[in-house]
Amino acid sequence: MKRRNLPKGTWMRLRSAEVLRAFMKQKNFSMQRLATYSGCSKSFIGFLANGDKTTCTPKLAANIAEALDVPLDVLFEQHASADSGRRVRQGVA
Repeated sequence: MKRRNLPKGTWMRLRSAEVLRAFMKQKNFSMQRLATYSGCSKSFIGFLANGDKTTCTPKLAANIAEALDVPLDVLFEQHASADSGRRVRQGVA
């Protein structure tokens, strides 16, 4: 999967823990197997699958979607920080 040029401060929100679990079951992926393929810990996959965590980095989201062979936007939606990583310097009077 090609890396997209995303603005600094971008993060991904899991659309549904239930959908993630369904794809894992369909592909016969345990939490450990998905963690190994996506490059994160088994506990983090468990948190996502149980709904305890709902966000991750764009890279991890892409790795999870690729491991499960599903389009990224089926599992995750992209969000940006309020300031999108841009810091505006205030002038001194």
